[in-house]
Amino acid sequence: MAEINFLKSYPDHLAQLRASLPNDAALEAAVGGEFITVGKLERALLRALSLADDAFVVDVGCGSGRLALQLAPLPDLRYLGTDVLPDLLAYAQRLTQRHDWRFVATNGTSIPCESSCADFVCFFSVFTHLTHEDSFRYLREAKRVLQPGGRIVFSFLEFCVPCHWIVFEDCVDRARPGYHLNQFIDRHAIAAWAAHLGLRIDLIADGDKPHIPIGEELRWQDGRVIRDHGCLGQSVAVLSLPSP
Repeated sequence: MAEINFLKSYPDHLAQLRASLPNDAALEAAVGGEFITVGKLERALLRALSLADDAFVVDVGCGSGRLALQLAPLPDLRYLGTDVLPDLLAYAQRLTQRHDWRFVATNGTSIPCESSCADFVCFFSVFTHLTHEDSFRYLREAKRVLQPGGRIVFSFLEFCVPCHWIVFEDCVDRARPGYHLNQFIDRHAIAAWAAHLGLRIDLIADGDKPHIPIGEELRWQDGRVIRDHGCLGQSVAVLSLPSP
């Protein structure tokens, strides 16, 4: 099978969505669906991890602004969003109307900010589409930009979660040259990556078990209601950079 390159597969994925959906809907669907509800769950997760109102959040693979839209009402929050698709970044900036925030197009696994400055570096639905090598490169970069005590938050797919196995079966049946990769990560790999980078594992949560405290009633597009605690569907890992 041909090598999978996210710099090509992701634009191809967006092009396919635009062929079947109105433009704004395609831009929102490019980050994986349930734009509003998942964004609110992501914000609730960061809040549960002690996100301060004046924190600096680096949102790698921010896409069309699913998380950014939910963080925008915090006037003192500092934010950097990156993505490989300028169209998604332009949509995110238009949605948030935060002209003090940076949305930067990237073409690799570097993070365009100085070292030791971020409180959170987030990778929501990012490592799910990268090779393990690129995920590790991003984690190494995230460690660089974190200040001591800062946290890395990422979602991932794993074989032991039943609803993730369905994704794998679909990939087996539908894979084609240049397809949009759905990558699975083993928890032993996460432990090894953290150990090699000098990061601490604070949390690993199953994608199908509610673990995010929410202060409002949320609703999925199919009508299901979420109360008290929710989950992203993907599993979540939280790593931190210990203080010296």
